[in-house]
Order: sequence, then structure tokens, then C-alpha cells
Amino acid sequence: MAAPRPDTRGIVDAPELFTRVRFRRREPAPALRPYLEHYWLIDWDLRRPYVTHVVPHPSVNLVLQRYESGDEGKRAGFAEISGIGPGLFAQKLEGRGRVCGVQFRPGGFRPFAPGKPVSEWTGRRVPADQVLSVRPSPADVLDPRDEDARVAALDRYLLSLRPHADPLADRAMAVAERARTDRSLRRVGQLARTEGLSPRSLQRLFSTYVGVGPKWVILRYRIHEALERAESDPETDWAALAADLGYSDQAHLVRDFTATVGVPPTAFAPR
Repeated sequence: MAAPRPDTRGIVDAPELFTRVRFRRREPAPALRPYLEHYWLIDWDLRRPYVTHVVPHPSVNLVLQRYESGDEGKRAGFAEISGIGPGLFAQKLEGRGRVCGVQFRPGGFRPFAPGKPVSEWTGRRVPADQVLSVRPSPADVLDPRDEDARVAALDRYLLSLRPHADPLADRAMAVAERARTDRSLRRVGQLARTEGLSPRSLQRLFSTYVGVGPKWVILRYRIHEALERAESDPETDWAALAADLGYSDQAHLVRDFTATVGVPPTAFAPR
């Protein structure tokens, strides 16, 4: 498996966010890499509140977090499963805090929680002990000062869940990865044919193992591409990009982008 990806796809205004928080990605233990994209770690100490925005990936996340609320100094640590978010995700950060997150590969979460289809968690944030067989301890992960110790604690916890080998999970992860990387695939029917599946079978596979439909996945990856281009290239040819991403025209791309992110692509011209 490849190392954690270096891009910032999905993070709205990543340069601004990184001036306010410490953000890192770390690799999990080798036995976990088939199922996980990476760990993501964030620490902050803010004088003023800041709201971060993310266009979610088609991935479930396990999030362990602690917030200290400004002058009051109150501490709260908890763990939750964050299902795939259908729209723009906003999180207010203030005071001091720490988050240690686990981003599962699309299709990679169900081996850890095989009791229900992954679509059960889509659009929801649920206490982790209601979903996973072993209760996570936020303190074990969040307390260590040493970052390597936090990563090791995440490894120990996830390995204790003994993910169930599941050939259909493997297939779902492979199909989702194809949707991410094969730019020639622009329609669900195309994706189904390349996998030797009917569109209905592909829909069932994604509902059970990914949590959203294949069309949603294809479109979301295209929006991620457009967002990254908008933030990095002031000379973007939007008509050409729309065609490259499989849109019928530039207006269609702009409508989808604006509906997902809340503002048109031109609002993200590099400053």
C-alpha cells in the first residue's frame, strides 16, 4: 500500500487551516493498511474560534477528540464514528484541542463492524461504542505527548477489533479505488461493466460496503479534483476541466461545485 497521500483534497482553504492547526497524516500498522487510508492528527491552540470546512470523502472515520474550552479550561474526550457526510462538513475549533482520526478506505470499514450495512451510518455521527465491539479509550490515544505513542495506541485498538476477512469488502475497495483513479470512468454503467457487474449489483455492493452509491462516489471525486484545481491554479480552464471530469458543460460543473461547497469555483482563486 502507498504512503499517506500528500494532497489536501476535500479540505476547503487548506493553506488557511494549516496556519491555525498542526495537521499530520500517519501510516497505520501493516496489517491495517488494506483497510485504512491513514491516521490524521490535529492539534490547535487558538485565541479566536475558527471554523474549518471539509468536502467529505466517501470514507467512514473513527474520531477521537478532546476540546478544552478557552478560559473555562473544561476538558471533554470522546470517540465517535463519523459516517460519510453527504454535504459540506463544518467544525468549529476554539481554545485548545486534539483530534486523532482514522480514515477508512471506501469499503474498508465494514470488516470492523460487520453487523450492519455501512449506509446505516451515512450522514450520522454515532458514539463509537455503539458501533464497534471493543470500546475505545480516548485517553489511551489522546493523552500521550509523543505522537508515535498515539499512533501505536490507535494500532493496538484497531488490531484488537480483529477485522473480519471479507472478499466483498476487498472488491468494494478495489472498485472505489478505480472510481477515484480511472478518469475515463464517468458513468455508473461504465464502472459496472468494467467490474462485470450489473448496475443494480454495484449499487447493492456500495450501499452495503461503502455507504453511498457509485454515482455519488464518482461525482464526489470529481468535485475534489475541481476544488484542488480551483485553489491551486488561478488560470484554470473550467470548460476544459468540466469536459475532462465528464460533465456535459462548464455550467453543470459549476452548479455541482456550488451546491457541494457553497460558493462557485472562482471564489477559491489563490490569494
